[in-house]
Amino acid sequence: MFNKYDVMEEEEYEFHPVDLPSEPCFSPQVGFNDKPDSLFFNDGVRRIDFVLAYEDEDKKEYEKRHRRREYFEASLMKMGMELEATQSVSGYEKLMFLKVHMPWDVLCTYAEVLHIKLPIQPNDMPARPSPLRFFSCITKHFYPDEKLISKESEFFTAPFEKDRQDLFCIKDKDLFFTPSMRSRMAYYILSRAPYDIRGNIKKFGITKLLDSGVYKAAYPIHDCRFNVKSQEPECPNERYLLYEEWAHPKSFYKIQPLDLIRNYYGEKIGIYFAWLGFYTRMLTWAAVVGIGCFIYGYYTRDTSTWSKEVCDPDIGGKIVMCPQCDTCQYWTLNSTCNTSKNLCIFDNFGTLVFAVFMSVWVTLFLEFWKRYQAELEYEWDTVEFLEQEEPPRPEYEAKCIYERKNPITGEKVPYTACGRCVRVSIGMTTVIFWIMLILASVVAITVYRLAVFFTFSRELRNTNLTIAEPIKEYVTPQMATSVTASLISFVVIMILNILYERVAIWITDFELPRTKTDYENSLTLKMFLFQFVNYYSSCFYIAFAKGKAVGHPGKPVYLLGKYRNEECDPGGCLIELTTQLAIIMGGKAIWNNIQEVLIPWLKNLIYRHCVHVTSEKVIPRWEQDYQLQPSSKLGLFYEYLEMAIQFGFVTLFVASFPLAPALALLNNIIEIRVDAWKITTQFRRDVPEKAQHIGAWQPILQGITILAVVTNAMIIAFTSDMIPRLVYYWSFSVYPYGNNTENTMKGYINSSLSVFSTNDFPPVDDEYIHTPPNLTTCRYRDYRFPPGHQRQYEYNMFYWHVIAAKMAFIIVVEHIVYFTKFILAYIIPDVPYAVKEQIKREKYLTQVILHETNLKLVSKHDLSSHTKGYINLKHFF
Repeated sequence: MFNKYDVMEEEEYEFHPVDLPSEPCFSPQVGFNDKPDSLFFNDGVRRIDFVLAYEDEDKKEYEKRHRRREYFEASLMKMGMELEATQSVSGYEKLMFLKVHMPWDVLCTYAEVLHIKLPIQPNDMPARPSPLRFFSCITKHFYPDEKLISKESEFFTAPFEKDRQDLFCIKDKDLFFTPSMRSRMAYYILSRAPYDIRGNIKKFGITKLLDSGVYKAAYPIHDCRFNVKSQEPECPNERYLLYEEWAHPKSFYKIQPLDLIRNYYGEKIGIYFAWLGFYTRMLTWAAVVGIGCFIYGYYTRDTSTWSKEVCDPDIGGKIVMCPQCDTCQYWTLNSTCNTSKNLCIFDNFGTLVFAVFMSVWVTLFLEFWKRYQAELEYEWDTVEFLEQEEPPRPEYEAKCIYERKNPITGEKVPYTACGRCVRVSIGMTTVIFWIMLILASVVAITVYRLAVFFTFSRELRNTNLTIAEPIKEYVTPQMATSVTASLISFVVIMILNILYERVAIWITDFELPRTKTDYENSLTLKMFLFQFVNYYSSCFYIAFAKGKAVGHPGKPVYLLGKYRNEECDPGGCLIELTTQLAIIMGGKAIWNNIQEVLIPWLKNLIYRHCVHVTSEKVIPRWEQDYQLQPSSKLGLFYEYLEMAIQFGFVTLFVASFPLAPALALLNNIIEIRVDAWKITTQFRRDVPEKAQHIGAWQPILQGITILAVVTNAMIIAFTSDMIPRLVYYWSFSVYPYGNNTENTMKGYINSSLSVFSTNDFPPVDDEYIHTPPNLTTCRYRDYRFPPGHQRQYEYNMFYWHVIAAKMAFIIVVEHIVYFTKFILAYIIPDVPYAVKEQIKREKYLTQVILHETNLKLVSKHDLSSHTKGYINLKHFF
């Protein structure tokens, strides 16, 4: 395609399928001409724009499928398409391939119907110099080889008009419409060609024929093999270039050739890889700061005062902690020494700075993406790509058997008897039911955590682990419970994903969206709501629920009246949240990459083995593509969903895991090449589609960024121990509350642990509980008055100071960050000034050209009328 944009025609084209032919028409059948790289019919002139594959059935299946196929092909011929059938040469005799060609006149007609924009004039505006031009000697090594992939020419474009072909830059009719344009138009016709009529219902579309097995496959063909150049002299070898400069692992450091990706696969796939590449580049800055924060925490963990007090045998070794479950033992505080040190890596003042940085980073990411997206919209001719351009889905047209008057246009439009509100209500009810099912699974995992915690507490401290002595000090009950629960949560998440995927597709099909964009947006919202709850619910539980309502020793809070709520480690629940994020985020990334690479490769390998395809056989281009995996019906939906979930992990809980951006960056570098390798080598060529932006994913990302500010502020306030430390340092470490003469963290551990009398424990008859004879008190994590006080075990003043500080912190941070986000969003324009200038220039040129053409036609018509009148008048006299 060409780089530029144009205005839309005011007239909207409405296209209806042609009537079903009265008699079937057979497509001519020819043999293979032994040219495996040919992209043409056997005559070498007509280009193959689409391929349909089917099996030649026996007599029993003749009436069911053969008749539909014959009438469908007759409809295609009636609509102007040319067909040619060829038998398989790979040993499967019943397999037939139907090659489809669109003549020039048909191409012109449907280019006008689909408002395809084509060049009218070279771009005469001077290009602005790149700010990286001074570093060209370095950056040139990161770009694709210019000898292989040359830069495209810039054109001003306009929607094609069949009656005004002379206005467009048509140098060669065979090359004027690119292969991706031709494939898109061919698929449009295939989706609307009728094949059967039953009463008042007309059945049409290749989609239904594929679902019913009339055809086995329908796809545009690749232009060559991915690793070998075509022997055809006119072949552009774009697939080979994409593999060498984009999909090959050796090119992992190169910038993506987005224009070539867009030309070969269409704007929809191009915009996905543009977004993924931009997101990955922006992650570089976040990863660098996150790693710096991690290094800071790692090197300061041994100097942390409160961590030293925990590990000190004279302080933490003499503090006896109360049992954390009804059958647990007493334990000393220094047994959590290593956990406290590890917690210092993630829970430090650098984390606060990083959380604020990420709030600004995510705003800059979205704003700069809007600018970059505006540039792509202009370059790829999608600035005014409107949804009304998009034709209705064949499934929608097939089920809408009634008509009503459109109050705006006054024309009759199809609709269904069951209203959209009813369908959407039923669908949303089903979605809510499944979300409640996820929450039930979270409750079940919580019960598991409560049930096994006391088991680990009892067994790990009483079992003699002589073999695992080096790791015994790291295997604490809290850590063992957290790791096993995280693994179980991950397995449950993956199982529920598989089940809900089918439910979401069924609900969306039932809602019957009008266009494919509406369908994808509806499915996107349902799937993301489910995935959001599925992936993040366990993280929200650890961050904001665990350890928040546990009561105190002697009067604990029970879940379901049986299971005592689990408590956090004396250092807080942040380390458990970090563990949960690392397991789910890392496990998901590893599983997805293995699945994306291994499964299609194994399927193709098994297919080639089953049909006995060998490298010695000469197989035509269309049959080589048939042996590849079919494209997903949902296209890039799962790719976007994977990245949106990752974006949530990177932003929502980054205050607890500063390495999340670095892990996401590493995963995305691999993800780009894996996705490129997959669609270039293992899958058939996708039908090119138009797309202006990333669709419903953009408001989803914006919603995540708004929520991320709240979640990170609350993690720092309620999950982290940072606010209590600051309150102690600035208020309670000095007079009048403390005995120190200057602000210090000394004594913080003692002040953060309350005292409980062992005599106040209710009597429990359990052989595992042994209270030492000289132990009269134990400590627990809370801010309550000691035993013997007139308000014993009630919250003390330190508790209310901490609560006030936490609330003030959340309010101040939220307002500062949101105000900063607002300022940045305001001062950064969504469309670059240079792009606005080019858009105005293109509109002006288009209007001038069209206006001058109309004036010439009117002047020619008026001159002809005056001349004719003069002749008649002369004849009269």
